[in-house]
Amino acid sequence: MTERDKSVSKRWYDDACGAALGMEFVGERWSLLLMRELLLGPRRFNELRAGLPGISANVLTQRLAGLERVGILLRRRLPSPANVQVYELTAWGYESEEVVLALARWALRSPSHDPTLPFSPVSLILSLRMLLVPERADGLHATIGFRLGEEVYGGRLEDRALRVWRGEPDRPDAVFAGQPSHFLPVFYGGMPLAQAEAAGMLQVEGDRAVAARFSTLFALPDKVAADGAPA
Repeated sequence: MTERDKSVSKRWYDDACGAALGMEFVGERWSLLLMRELLLGPRRFNELRAGLPGISANVLTQRLAGLERVGILLRRRLPSPANVQVYELTAWGYESEEVVLALARWALRSPSHDPTLPFSPVSLILSLRMLLVPERADGLHATIGFRLGEEVYGGRLEDRALRVWRGEPDRPDAVFAGQPSHFLPVFYGGMPLAQAEAAGMLQVEGDRAVAARFSTLFALPDKVAADGAPA
């Protein structure tokens, strides 16, 4: 029996339901968030720690090993001149994006959601893909850049859908720069982009009309009432 077979054979739930099996794969603390951080491409160990500041090096090592054993991620070494080890999702691991985003959207309906907690660059970029309101994007086709500290991301809005990636976009129409948490009042809270710029929260380069409209294309899902009923 291989190590992967042994890990899968240690059942937590003794339940044939796919949901139970899925929880055996990703139910340990930090596992699903590690997968989230890898959805936009490979990451080095220290980059994963930076995206999840509450995780210790020891726990990160354990979770990465566990996800590797069950075939969700793999390790590889980048060629020279980088010559560093990175972790990346397998093809099957990337299929988890729909699951991760659906869970996030569902949880955001809770009144207990606290937007003041730490928010990684990957979380911000994935939230844009998840919370785009398609009808607000009618007729807008644009390439957008995001400079989030030392990290750079790109997005292409086309046909009322947003594709996102890690890395410099080619000839962006507009570029936003700022800390991930500073985007939230503008993109999800209704703060005018000009007000965020005046406060030093965000900086914008390129077509300002495109940037201003882009910042209005997103919305949080409606909250449920405290008793779980629709608000």
